[in-house]
Amino acid sequence: MSDGGMGELPRRAAARTARLASLPLTYAGRQALGLGKRLGGQPAELVVTEIQQRTAEQLFRTLGELKGGAMKFGQMLSVLEAAIPEQYAAPYRAQLTRLQDSAPPMPTQTVRDILTADLGPDWPERLIRLDGAPTAAASIGQVHRGRWVDAPGEEPREVAVKVQYPHAGDALASDLKQLSRVARTMGPLVPGMDVRALVDELRTRVMEELDYDLEAAAQRAFEVGFRDDPDIVVPSVVAVGPTTLITTWMDSPASLAQVIDQGTQEERDHYGALFARFLFSGPGRTGMLHADPHPGNYRLLPHEDGTPGRLGVLDYGAVARLPGHAFPSAMGRLIRLAIEGDTAALETGLREEGFVRDKVRIDAAQLLEFLRPFVVPAEEETFVFSRGWMRQEFNRINDPRSPGYTAALRLNLPPSYLLIHRTWIAGLGVLSQLGAEVPVRSIMADCLPGFAT
Repeated sequence: MSDGGMGELPRRAAARTARLASLPLTYAGRQALGLGKRLGGQPAELVVTEIQQRTAEQLFRTLGELKGGAMKFGQMLSVLEAAIPEQYAAPYRAQLTRLQDSAPPMPTQTVRDILTADLGPDWPERLIRLDGAPTAAASIGQVHRGRWVDAPGEEPREVAVKVQYPHAGDALASDLKQLSRVARTMGPLVPGMDVRALVDELRTRVMEELDYDLEAAAQRAFEVGFRDDPDIVVPSVVAVGPTTLITTWMDSPASLAQVIDQGTQEERDHYGALFARFLFSGPGRTGMLHADPHPGNYRLLPHEDGTPGRLGVLDYGAVARLPGHAFPSAMGRLIRLAIEGDTAALETGLREEGFVRDKVRIDAAQLLEFLRPFVVPAEEETFVFSRGWMRQEFNRINDPRSPGYTAALRLNLPPSYLLIHRTWIAGLGVLSQLGAEVPVRSIMADCLPGFAT
């Protein structure tokens, strides 16, 4: 196999590092060029927009082509796009959405070599058809459609064949190390985002996504947990190898990314509610939280007449295996106390759960301010998510003058809540991109221990 090319993960560390390191330098060069244009008489607004547009195109093209940790970082940004201030987000939006659903493919022969290594040389006897072009591609692998026979004489079935890019682990480690190094200088590329924090989060969880045996076990658990659900579909696992995962095929015209881009309000509300219900009900049914709420992982399954139907859920490489195999027992009770404004009981409960350490003094009103993004959507029967709301909450939490900011500095996030918190924030980002009206209160009442009175 070759070392480079668009079809495989470029694995020469020096080349990958150079491309990532060049991003902030190129941005600085464009700023200098923009200054010259302004001195030449061009309107500042036009120059700034041009710089942002070109930077966005280069940033996400580079992240997509490199795949690995670079693309994973870009996908995370795409989920949080709703929180970026509008004047910066607009030029980025098209590139972000494109990154949610696409990436350059690897050669067909590479795929066949991987299947031989993982499934044995006789794999064509079971996988009797394999489409040459991938149907989807992501940060560490791509998906092909095929036809699988479980045993001679049995009826074949349509399958999705997910194959991991060669040297994906090396690329992930290299990218995350380099992204961490350049995080500070990449700040201007995505104003309002703590780039270093995003990279650190990736480093703590992304490497386990390379383990397809682990992913297969999680997917089997979700398939059993949602087998009888009328609205959520989880494909069954057919076969698994070290870098190959074969599951039943799901016929779907598009993902949530299309609804974000051009969906009707009916589609936004319908699929937004299913998205939220899946995230909240997963722990109670499986003991795990699907921790990658990326729009490309959620597939639309409309009715025959084209009206909104079921929601298919893919990619179980990133899941939180929750202590106690459920959401923390106090979680729903604490949110309900915040809704009721019972600050004394709320502070006591947060201290008991480890959110507030013993010797830390904190104003209860500040606690309510900090918890607002998690509480406000459940205060009424339905809540309308929007980019404007997400941006407002994001700015408030990151404003040093805000009581919520002060509370955040004093709070501690217990390990058992860490991935729950991060997934919740990302989920809010997707719902805000959708602009969906969702019955959050009833979903919490059904799924969160202690929330219903």
